[in-house]
Amino acid sequence: MAHKSQAGGIEKNGSFSSILYCKSDLKEGSLQRVKEPFNGQVLMVLSMDNNCSATSFDMELCGEKLKSLGVQVAADQWRRLIQDAVLKPEVRRYMFYNSRAFQIAVAVVFYMSLWTNIYSTVQLCSFGRYWEASVLVTLAAVVVTVVVILIIDRRQRKINMNTDVRLAAVNEIFIKHGLILGITDALDGPHNILQLWFVHFSSERCLQSLSAHIMDLQRTRESGLRHSLDQLCVVMEAAVQPDPGTEEEASREESPLLSSRVNLNKEPVTCNKLLRLVPEGPPEVMAQQLLVIFSGCYVRLLVTGRLPQAVAGGHLEHSSMPCLCQFIKTTALNTHQSWFMGR
Repeated sequence: MAHKSQAGGIEKNGSFSSILYCKSDLKEGSLQRVKEPFNGQVLMVLSMDNNCSATSFDMELCGEKLKSLGVQVAADQWRRLIQDAVLKPEVRRYMFYNSRAFQIAVAVVFYMSLWTNIYSTVQLCSFGRYWEASVLVTLAAVVVTVVVILIIDRRQRKINMNTDVRLAAVNEIFIKHGLILGITDALDGPHNILQLWFVHFSSERCLQSLSAHIMDLQRTRESGLRHSLDQLCVVMEAAVQPDPGTEEEASREESPLLSSRVNLNKEPVTCNKLLRLVPEGPPEVMAQQLLVIFSGCYVRLLVTGRLPQAVAGGHLEHSSMPCLCQFIKTTALNTHQSWFMGR
């Protein structure tokens, strides 16, 4: 089977797709000149079947291709981060329930149930026995289903805290080497295929532009900037650390009068804490954090053609799509409109 990307043709071979650019493709001593990849160019795609829990990305071949691209990163480090980000069973289940295949199935079931309910209601009326009523019921069910699909599609264009942001730790490493990662899903018959995209992106100019933009917002629209950044948060479960004196007094009160050899293992008390992904700090540090957080969402929208319209002055060569800093400015740091994130 074959998958086509926007950056050219990527033919899948097993669990690994061929790369579009490789420094070791030329023979030693060749007079040919290797063109450096441009920003937004897909360099490599890893694929796996999400229907089978035993499958995984081909990390060995990925490591070899990264070395051929000149990326020198400790293999154990990025493998562990990718494993924690997208290969955990709970994450794979979440991605399956948010995949295109599941959304199509939900849309079909929703349409059939909606049509049945509307038709049953119309049959109670006097005009329900005419054939025109069936046509109106069908049109109404189609319109409502299309609206629901458009709402879901619009939600998919937002940053997803359960998938995109989980790649932030990996992107924090690879962005220093001119790479950013994103994950998408595709349909191959009855199979749900997960694809991990490696995209070339030099972030120096975006970092400078975004730092200057944040500095300007801190001077002119500080309250709007703080409101936008406050929405970039996740809920973390943290253990409650009781006061030592209170804990000792409580243990004395709860100790049994008669000695017992049974050890009661109490579960730790936990509470939910709101963690801000971009805390207050110097503009350059905040800009770097925003680039890392939004890289996964940017790659996902880039390779699926869902990026918003570009404006002049971007850093994405050979393309009319916005660069990473433009994408962040018009979505996360747009102080004129609210920004809702997909959870």
